[in-house]
Amino acid sequence: MQSENKFLEDLSKMINGAAGTIAGMGREAETNMREKMREWLGGLDMVSRDEFEATKAIALAAREEVDALKERITALEAASKKTPKA
Repeated sequence: MQSENKFLEDLSKMINGAAGTIAGMGREAETNMREKMREWLGGLDMVSRDEFEATKAIALAAREEVDALKERITALEAASKKTPKA
């Protein structure tokens, strides 16, 4: 019986060691994959969220200014049609 216990004990140690090794390999693979993704995404010409929001705000302000200028031009054209030419 003593040899069976030793066998089971050794088997248990071996399985625990293998599980630790497999878990370490999994963590290493995950770390490598994250690094590869960072490199790949870094190579793309992408903007940050802050840059996008700033550009969006600038475009919105420009659109509002264009709309205001269009209204002003329309009003000036209407006024010039009403005014008789000398």
